[in-house]
Amino acid sequence: MKRAARANINLAALRHNLNRVKQLAPNSKIMAVIKADGYGHGMLRVANALADTDGFAVSCIDEALYLRESAITYPILSLQGYKNERELRYAAEYGVQLVVNNEQQLHLLESIDLPAPVDVWLKVDTGMHRLGFMPEHAGRVYQRLTRLNAVNKPPTLMTHLACADDPQHPMNARQLADFGDAINGLAGKQSIASSGAVLALPHCHRDWVRPGIMLYGSTPLQDGDRSRDDLKTVMTLKAPLISITQARRGDGVGYGGTFECPEDMPVGVVAIGYADGYPRHAPSGTPVMINGRGTQIIGRVSMDMVTIDLRNIDAKLGDEVELWGEAVPVDEVARHVGTISYELLCGVGGRVHFSES
Repeated sequence: MKRAARANINLAALRHNLNRVKQLAPNSKIMAVIKADGYGHGMLRVANALADTDGFAVSCIDEALYLRESAITYPILSLQGYKNERELRYAAEYGVQLVVNNEQQLHLLESIDLPAPVDVWLKVDTGMHRLGFMPEHAGRVYQRLTRLNAVNKPPTLMTHLACADDPQHPMNARQLADFGDAINGLAGKQSIASSGAVLALPHCHRDWVRPGIMLYGSTPLQDGDRSRDDLKTVMTLKAPLISITQARRGDGVGYGGTFECPEDMPVGVVAIGYADGYPRHAPSGTPVMINGRGTQIIGRVSMDMVTIDLRNIDAKLGDEVELWGEAVPVDEVARHVGTISYELLCGVGGRVHFSES
């Protein structure tokens, strides 16, 4: 069941951001990351729009199969690899590339016959400490992979930077050094850079880059700026104004009365809430835009509604309020909320109408 809130997806902006990756990493192939339903933008919508990429990265085999069953023929990489024999066989059958992250996956690959060989990416854990083989084991794992008839050779060699959002962080240099030592003498293409390194660490670009959040118009960098990085907003989230009330000085607004009106003032109610994916913990002062004028959330976010400050704004019922998008950067909203844009974009709920432009 849909409500009045709507998210518009600007496909031209999405393609612009892909072209920005090409400008920044002209000698690399691009594995566009479209996991988590395309960061909340719609996985299939994004895949169909990004015709100029070299491949797509998803989280798991089920996401990869969804793309294959939707007639997406591009190379697809499952970043978590596979969890069991069934998923491994599906990957071989549907031509899904696999990241090999752990000993259990490697043992399974060694123990069964596949209908076709698979392309594998060997992940080296140089400091993220989530998935991957420790650097001192990379050579041994590589040799085991290259002995298998079930594997197309050579594997792609990859790692993931833990601190790419801060290009000056010393961890970046340590991870690069550890990766270099781990793969020294090993043949195969290399992949290191996700969005942060694409933007700010060109020496990490290597053969494949893996842009994610920057495709959707948000910067992962701690000091990043969407305009400076020449990224265009892809999702604009709006909802209509459904009520205007006149509050008096000292009145509390919303649950708990956490916002106290400093003067007699108009309060607007907007038809969106945390059930639609707008963050419940957005504090008073979180920016919104209505009729070209900036204003703010006041009081707590409810399940279906938010309240906004309408002082000095000429507004009427039905006017659209931008929660984030062209005028209100999602990165700015995320800073007020104390989170990251990834969470906000991925959280837009199923009650929201989606459209394309």
